[in-house]
Amino acid sequence: MEHCKVYQSHVLFPEDRRLIIEGPVPPEQLSELTMHPDLKAFRRPGEQHEALVEIAGLPEGRIIITRDRNMIVGYVTFHYPDEQERWSEGNMKDLIELGAIEVANDYRSLGLGQQMIKTAFQEGQMEQYIVFTTEYYWHWDLKGSGLNVWDYRKMMERLMKVVDMEWYATDDPEICSHPANCLMVKIGRHVPLSSQEQFDRIRFRQRFMY
Repeated sequence: MEHCKVYQSHVLFPEDRRLIIEGPVPPEQLSELTMHPDLKAFRRPGEQHEALVEIAGLPEGRIIITRDRNMIVGYVTFHYPDEQERWSEGNMKDLIELGAIEVANDYRSLGLGQQMIKTAFQEGQMEQYIVFTTEYYWHWDLKGSGLNVWDYRKMMERLMKVVDMEWYATDDPEICSHPANCLMVKIGRHVPLSSQEQFDRIRFRQRFMY
């Protein structure tokens, strides 16, 4: 399967700052940038920077970033699901995970998350994929945001809906382990019915729930 990556860029001027939202960014360019020290939700900033460069080099990998000059202050990752997770079953070539989204504290409340996700879907480049994201409350910055788990969940749903991602049911044990966790999905216009049916079989292992 050929993965079409159409580079997009936008310039924002919030609060006298000049921010560039761009992507998919190639690994060579990513490696020359620095990482904001607050981007540590998933791993230490230096390690996260290495992970972004690695993902960008994957055939299906996409990294959308927001940068302030040469510093990455936000990012969104797209890649195939981890081999250890049920979503990799069947080795679907048109199933892509929106894996991580993070914005540095000083740059929040500027709508950067929405802008980065919209950028990834521009020019119809994701219409051949089923794009999904798994939202787990233990990944959320409840302390930093000051939100409770339900308000944070609503915020994440609003964020994903900017590209028409919708809540989907599943019997996945991790998602079912807490009612705030959820699976959100967007099925592209060019995804064949066979892939949609295969995704349904992955969503529900217990056939009586399907």
